[in-house]
Amino acid sequence: MHRRLVSLVLLLGLLLALPARAAAKSDYSFSLDKEVVQVYWNADGTESLDYNLTFTCSPNGHTIDYVDMGMPNHHFDISTVSADVTADMETAYPVPVSTSDYQGSGAGFAVQMVMPIYAGESGSLHVSVGRISQVLYKDSSDPTTYASADFAPNYFGSSYVYGNTDLTVTFHLPPGVQPAEARFHTPGSNWPGNPSPQIGTDEQGRVTYTWQSNQAVGSASYLFGASFPNSYVPEGAIVVPPLIDLSAIGDWFHGINVWFGNNGWFWPVMCNVIPWAVIILAFVYAGIAGKKRKLEYLPPKISIEGHGIKRGLTAVEAAILLEAPLDKVMTMILFGVIKKNAATVTSRDPLKLQVSAPLPAELHEYEKGFLAAFAETQTIARRQLLEKMTVDLVKSVSDEMKGFSRKETVAYYQDIMNRAWQQIEAAGTPEVKGQLYAESVEWTMLDKDYDNRTRRVFMQPVIVPTWWGHYDPSYKSAASKSSGAPASLPGSAMAASVVTGVQVFSARVLGDVHTFTSGVTEKTNPTPISSSSSGGHSSGGGSHCACACACAGCACACAGGGR
Repeated sequence: MHRRLVSLVLLLGLLLALPARAAAKSDYSFSLDKEVVQVYWNADGTESLDYNLTFTCSPNGHTIDYVDMGMPNHHFDISTVSADVTADMETAYPVPVSTSDYQGSGAGFAVQMVMPIYAGESGSLHVSVGRISQVLYKDSSDPTTYASADFAPNYFGSSYVYGNTDLTVTFHLPPGVQPAEARFHTPGSNWPGNPSPQIGTDEQGRVTYTWQSNQAVGSASYLFGASFPNSYVPEGAIVVPPLIDLSAIGDWFHGINVWFGNNGWFWPVMCNVIPWAVIILAFVYAGIAGKKRKLEYLPPKISIEGHGIKRGLTAVEAAILLEAPLDKVMTMILFGVIKKNAATVTSRDPLKLQVSAPLPAELHEYEKGFLAAFAETQTIARRQLLEKMTVDLVKSVSDEMKGFSRKETVAYYQDIMNRAWQQIEAAGTPEVKGQLYAESVEWTMLDKDYDNRTRRVFMQPVIVPTWWGHYDPSYKSAASKSSGAPASLPGSAMAASVVTGVQVFSARVLGDVHTFTSGVTEKTNPTPISSSSSGGHSSGGGSHCACACACAGCACACAGGGR
């Protein structure tokens, strides 16, 4: 009973405090005399901001003790944020910033005005934000080659701010962009200034677009934008919007509901149940697609069709092109180094290798990286080295495929795999069949049905290749007892031995193969994270930045303020 009484007292205290806080907030009244924003679009695809804002607190207004700064999204680095206040119009004083004190509904932070601006006085606030990511999008008019960079500066609630604002917004385009390559976006119809910016260069030689008007309103959201060739920023910096617009689906069903009315049970049920069903299915689909995408480690640019077939790839490189499971790719590399007498398996589980010294001269770079990883005894360090080797291999294949047709090349190497099987199947004797298999085992592993096909092809015992004992130590004794005769084993046993080797890589060496592959994918084919491009609005009623870009950009980076 005592605990419940305390809870009721606390609840009552909170309820009584709410009107007082709201009343205090409603007393804010100021003019935003000047706002100058420098927007830097950086070479790494991030955005940096520099704000200079000049306020005059109304003679009857609440002291300006906090200023909410809305951000384009939640991907801003608070550790790169700094602020200082010039309350007496002469000396700048550093002031703290905090995300916990921010009272906007979206992303942002609050500036604590340790040197506040009192009623009837003026003061300036300088805010710098060093890094914001996920701010570039594909340009809707040229999505293949151009990136869109849209931005709306911070604004405040109409119940707080009054009068006109002298607003200047300057875009600094990425280093290297040429004036003839860049395009500006026409601001929305509510922009009171010249829609065409002043074009220039900054002290770093970067192209600048500057929009300015002394008739702006501090409570309005103005959208500015530019486009430039996406080659000036990393490919992974371009955000890809979600395929399904759930809000549009909800609006569509709501429109149906309104059109039919709410007098019967059918349409109200349909219009309330179906949207949720669609949303659930969309999430299920997104989960499945996301899991599948983590295994797609080749970058999208490799799918851009070129002309002709890229010949000369190794079986391992062809496996990368086909995006074969990485545990199978690792096993193929193991076969390659064993056949070249570069390594011998001394233990299957756990997998241990004895690396030859010196190494053979004909090793590929990925084979050298593979052996270097197995020279490391620590599990985590070995996985990191294998991941680096795989990332380098994927990038190498991607580079080799430039200008060639992936579709034609994939078909070419699948045909090599099928012809390797056909030659093995057509062999007249176990000796020839075993020899052909030994020569092309990596190519046969490209077959998704490798296990079953090996069992079907090798119905009779298989002559073991001379190097097989270096792969599977359990067959060394069989070879030693053969008295010079070729050792043999059932085809099903050979297939099982390879499959077991793949499983060892998956469970013991790589850990969870999906997790390992995801780590590779993050570096070779990173997922562009679609983030809400609208920022926070005023905690006291400032308009929310809707990001409905009526210009060349398909999304925008906006900001809203408060207090």
